[in-house]
Amino acid sequence: MPATFTQAPIDVERKDPGSGGRPPVPRRPTGGGGGDENWGKGQPRRGPRELLTRCRMGLGFALAGDVIFFITLILAFYAQRNVGHISVDNEYILDWRPLTLPPILWINTAILLLSGWTMEMARRSVFRELDVMEEWLGLGRPISRRALPWLAATLVLGGLFIAGQCIAWRQLYMEGVYFAANPNSHFFYLITGAHTLHLILGAAALLVALAALWSSRRMEIRQIIVDMAAWYWHVMGVLWLFLFGLLLLAQ
Repeated sequence: MPATFTQAPIDVERKDPGSGGRPPVPRRPTGGGGGDENWGKGQPRRGPRELLTRCRMGLGFALAGDVIFFITLILAFYAQRNVGHISVDNEYILDWRPLTLPPILWINTAILLLSGWTMEMARRSVFRELDVMEEWLGLGRPISRRALPWLAATLVLGGLFIAGQCIAWRQLYMEGVYFAANPNSHFFYLITGAHTLHLILGAAALLVALAALWSSRRMEIRQIIVDMAAWYWHVMGVLWLFLFGLLLLAQ
């Protein structure tokens, strides 16, 4: 009876080249876990796009908390409008007093809208396809060169808005409208002050973005920082439009 030989699975795996001369099954990783071309195959690759998406989601959650804070202020604002007291004549008198808004608030609103446009131009500059290709090819840093003027203009306009808010507060103070004068002035200072504080944080983010455009060599880092600053600035602009309209209607 002729002798028969059975090939072990590992021998089949080594000798059968499969289609195209490549092994039909994945190669085993080498000892120590390195040196194999298929090591880590099947694991998701994380690139700049995924990092940008994660940063945007994180910023969205943070801004959601700020929006809830301002909604709470607005609800308290409307609730306080109907609060009053009983006079000695047994009459119900509202504590709410009309407030004439400083005209400079209209100028501030226009400045903030203009800054939103310059901020968007800066954001689009860092994602301009031709400039991105030039940077990948090592032909300088056109992204920073295009975005820097727009970002600097946004920072200047933001500073003008903050200065305008300070002027508005000073005008009211000179007219004798203090923080605790009546509920209307109380909420005016509180709402505008909270928004201005958030805009100061946005200005700080712009400074970080300017520094990154100037010093960072990684293009994706510059893109993400400018993008985050832009979305934060846009939300603050839309929020101010809503708050300013609320103050106008409440007078």
